Amino acid sequence: MDLIRHLRFFVTVADERHFGRAAATLDMTQPPLSQGLRKLEQHLGAELVHRTRQGAVLTPAGAELLPRARLLVDDADRFLAEAGRVARSRGLLHWGATHALPCRLVTLCVAALRGHGEATVSTRSATTVELVEAVRSGMCDLAVVEHPALTEGLEAGPVVKLRRWVLVPSDHRSAHSDRPRLPMLSDLTFAAPPRTGNPASFDAVQDLLRERGLDVDTSPATDDRAVLAAVAAGTHFGISTSPPGSAPGVAWLDWAPPALALRVRIVWRPGTGADRHVAALDRVLFKERIR
Repeated sequence: MDLIRHLRFFVTVADERHFGRAAATLDMTQPPLSQGLRKLEQHLGAELVHRTRQGAVLTPAGAELLPRARLLVDDADRFLAEAGRVARSRGLLHWGATHALPCRLVTLCVAALRGHGEATVSTRSATTVELVEAVRSGMCDLAVVEHPALTEGLEAGPVVKLRRWVLVPSDHRSAHSDRPRLPMLSDLTFAAPPRTGNPASFDAVQDLLRERGLDVDTSPATDDRAVLAAVAAGTHFGISTSPPGSAPGVAWLDWAPPALALRVRIVWRPGTGADRHVAALDRVLFKERIR
C-alpha cells in the first residue's frame, strides 16, 4: 500500500469537505478516490470520514489523525523536492519505460535524454502501474507508459500510437493463409502481460479481440521474451511492437488491426522541471508513430 498517496487522499478530502471537489483537486475521478480512502481506513482499522449527502465530515478518529497525516504528506513533498534537487545537481536522470516498448525505441530514448546533457541516465523497465507509482513517488523523473492508465496527480503528454505485429507459431494455419482473420487464432491461447500491470489497457485489448470475433483464454507473459517462448511452443499467439526477427518457430503477421496499436504517453510530476526531457522523448515517439 502506498501510504503517503492514500494519506494525501485523506488530507485533501478533509480540506475540501467534499469528495467531488477533492477529486478535482487531485486531478482524478471520484470512484478511485473513494476506494483509496476506504482502503486507508481498512488498513488503519479506523473510519476517518463520514460520507453524507452534503459532503464529507471527519470522524473523531479522523480529526485526531489529520494533523499527523498532514505532516507526513508535507514531509514527503519536501523530501521528494530535495531528492530531485540532489539528483539534478549530479546530472542524474531516472526515467522509466513500459515493458511493451521495444528495445530499439528504449535505446533511442536514452540517446535523446543523454543528448540534453545528462551525465547519467538510469532506465527502469516495469509495468505501467509500477511506473506511474514510481513517477508519483519521485523514484522516476518521467516515464513512457501505456494508455489508457490511471495517472491522477501527474502531467501527461499526448497519446502516440506504435505499430504492433501478431505473433503466431510458424506452422499455424494463420501463418500461411491468404486472408488471415483474428478468429483463426481461436485454437491458441493469448500470451499477454498480466492484468495487474495495467488493468485498463488489458481490458481494452480483450474487448477489441471479442469485438473482432476472438474470445480466448489468456496466459501471463511479462515481456516479449516470454511471449516468443510461448508462441514458439506452438500453443499461443501474442502481439508485440518488436519488428520481425529470426526467432525459430515464430511468424510475424502484418495484419494486426489498427486498433491493436500500442498507445503510449509520457507522464511526469508537475513542477519538477522535466519539460525539456519530456520534449526529447516526445520527438522520439513522434518519429515512430503510425497514423
